[in-house]
Amino acid sequence: MQNRSTIPDHIARHQEDLKGLADRVWATPELLYGEFRSCDAHTEMLEAKGFRVTRNLAGLPTAVMGEAGEGGPVIAILGEYDALPGLSQEAGVDFHSEVEGGGNGHGCGHNLLGSASLLAACALKDWLAATGTPGRVRYYGCPAEEGGAAKAFMVRDGAFDDVDAAVTWHPGGITRVDDPLALANTRIDFTFTGRSSHAAATPHLGRSALDAVELMSVGVNYLREHMVQDARIHYAYLDAGGRAPNVVQSKATVRYSIRALKLPEMLSLVERVKKVAEGAALMTETSVEPKVFSAVSNHLENLTLDKAMQAVLEEIGGVPFDDADRAYAAKIRATLTENDIAAEFAVINQPPSDELLCDWVAPFRPGGEQMLGSTDVGDVTWKVPTTEVLVATAAIGTPLHSWQMTAQGKSPAAHKGMIHAATAMARLGEKLISDPALLAEAKREHADRLARSPFVSPIPAEVQAPILTREEALG
Repeated sequence: MQNRSTIPDHIARHQEDLKGLADRVWATPELLYGEFRSCDAHTEMLEAKGFRVTRNLAGLPTAVMGEAGEGGPVIAILGEYDALPGLSQEAGVDFHSEVEGGGNGHGCGHNLLGSASLLAACALKDWLAATGTPGRVRYYGCPAEEGGAAKAFMVRDGAFDDVDAAVTWHPGGITRVDDPLALANTRIDFTFTGRSSHAAATPHLGRSALDAVELMSVGVNYLREHMVQDARIHYAYLDAGGRAPNVVQSKATVRYSIRALKLPEMLSLVERVKKVAEGAALMTETSVEPKVFSAVSNHLENLTLDKAMQAVLEEIGGVPFDDADRAYAAKIRATLTENDIAAEFAVINQPPSDELLCDWVAPFRPGGEQMLGSTDVGDVTWKVPTTEVLVATAAIGTPLHSWQMTAQGKSPAAHKGMIHAATAMARLGEKLISDPALLAEAKREHADRLARSPFVSPIPAEVQAPILTREEALG
């Protein structure tokens, strides 16, 4: 009887191809819903590796799904490949140097994220075929995690309806099972419409949409005193009505990002912000139209899967970095602040140290400080049992959404981290398919949590994703 897992062998067979994919996606950084070249590259890889491919998944032109295997449980492995604006950066250096002035860049490591997830799917596909085990693996190529909520639209529209469990990962500085905490978030645009007039000659005939936006800001600021403590509200002017101060602005639009730790509390807060907007419109005799741009849910914990992933991490150990990796990490560390480094160690409840790279596995639920953002993975967690692992690909303390993260995105250390992440995800997939009791317990826990708090999609049924055409994205 063979006790050793063959997953590492299958990983090794495909890893060079997937490292190449990661580097190609790094070189073509594309923003939300415009990831046509990145999606094409993932689609071509899926076809080359023998997956059954579904394009335009859930009606999203830059989403793709590849499936392999027959019968049995369905294990989803989630990938992403969208970039961020303003983070263009030369690779492999320790100073800020843009490839394209003001261009995009992979400052969150999604070039690695998607490629490692596809690598894990390749390994699990080969394992299923080699062992004749009933089961299916699916790679979900997901666009627009950075503000576009693609997975939330995919969940709402049924793309995960027959999935039994999901696993994903994210690049970072410390290898650990992610804490099941993320803020539910709605991004909603408020467009105020008034009446223009000459600001000096006939100001009494104008009804200022810009005044309404500013009064809404005042109202929301007073609302902050009466929100749950974990709520967050941010805003940005999309259209301030023009640059001519002698014209009463007839139209203005502001986008609000409304967050809370629990989905019901976030949805309630959205309604309160809407009332503030209505009040601002009433005061200025304008009209207001709210329109949801995107929305995501908070994370629903699955302790069963999280513990299983921790066990996998402890089995395979930390990422095997070498001296050359540490030498480059030392150069990157010199560009970071003490606060950057302390913040990452604080998450795992440890004081800062001189360690440059994380070649170990952090303890499970260490009780450190929580630094919460939002992600559309949250919606998947409400649909199916899900776990997420964070794997070291960069110098400890490297902030996400930074030029330093972009610079390290093609490094040998980053490649080692993505291969390690793929191994962990494929190993967990192997365990879930091989151990029906483990999968059943994860599904039972998920059902129990939903029974206490049923899922309501934060995206209204009539709202469509703000997708782009290939021509719009690529010009």
